[in-house]
Amino acid sequence: MTSGCIFCQIAGGERAAKVYYEDEHCLAFQDVNPQAPTHILVIPRRHLISLNSALPEDEALLGHLLRVAAQMAKEKGIQGTGFRVVINTNAAAGQSVFHLHLHLIGGRTMRWPPG
Repeated sequence: MTSGCIFCQIAGGERAAKVYYEDEHCLAFQDVNPQAPTHILVIPRRHLISLNSALPEDEALLGHLLRVAAQMAKEKGIQGTGFRVVINTNAAAGQSVFHLHLHLIGGRTMRWPPG
């Protein structure tokens, strides 16, 4: 954990969040600035700055994060209508918190291309 990281603080219970799921590897919680009716962030408990910092030994963790996102979509009832899972990597791509996180976004029609 990194003490100055807001997501590490949430994962450590030092900062409040509306948590939907947690286990020993990750946490899923409501985004404070939702871009759709369903907007959940899925983060690893271990501090990874971005997808660029993931190592080969993180493959199982990355797969777990995706599986949790799919589980959250099912629990929120958007698995049938569709949802998007987004990982922004670096500032030019929209990453504003430098702790790897997946955005689960759904509950509205998405456009393509994004951005």
